[in-house]
Amino acid sequence: MTASVLYDDGNHKCIAFTDLVPGEAIRSNQFLIVDAGDSMLLDPGGNLTYNDLLAEVASFAPPSLTRYVFASHEDPDIIASANGWLLISDAKIVIAQEWARFLPHFCLKGMTEGRVLPVPARGMNLELGNCELKIVPAHFLHAVGNFQVYDPVRRILFSGDLGAALIDETKVGPMVVDFDHHLRSGHSGLFHRRYMTNNKVCRFWANMARTLEIDCIAPQHGGFLTERSMVNRFIDWVEGLECGTDLVSEADFVIP
Repeated sequence: MTASVLYDDGNHKCIAFTDLVPGEAIRSNQFLIVDAGDSMLLDPGGNLTYNDLLAEVASFAPPSLTRYVFASHEDPDIIASANGWLLISDAKIVIAQEWARFLPHFCLKGMTEGRVLPVPARGMNLELGNCELKIVPAHFLHAVGNFQVYDPVRRILFSGDLGAALIDETKVGPMVVDFDHHLRSGHSGLFHRRYMTNNKVCRFWANMARTLEIDCIAPQHGGFLTERSMVNRFIDWVEGLECGTDLVSEADFVIP
């Protein structure tokens, strides 16, 4: 069983699946939010995760009744399994409007017609069961159209690639216990400096994040930040991060 129950009050559930990716592929986390029997799957991944995730999800909610499949951005480890979820359910795929027309490349011809809910640049509120989730902007962190999901019931931010660490942290558990170690040995710092666009958007995101009550940050790769003090440290760290185009120089554009 790879599921970690992040929250369950009998009506509202947040579930993480942390060890479904086999072999040499990049490790990734998948998430499920259930409220009053209504469910949304977050960043379900590609063909490597589809069958096992389908079986795992069935322990918490009927996969065929999935209402939404959320994609934080367009990468294959995020949403390449879209066709499978559209085939077995009536779900709509929630994805940035910039990527809505790219999504059909993962699917059978005509499969996405009427099944995509494009997210406008400013984000949106999304009703799920008796709660209202917030789809919040994280543009250029790292994709052009990039969004995160904030769950106000659990006060958890499902942050996509922001906060990610590209190692198998499931060996020590899905929760980060040492923030400094997480940045150093978890390759989180190296990942963010390479993949995030620049400090300007980092500062915009940090200012937005401070307006939310966040008790947990759950990224798509690596461990979760489950203490408010650690969440605040991460927001401060992102605010001061130099990355992406901040670090590029003319020397990076030399013909080999």
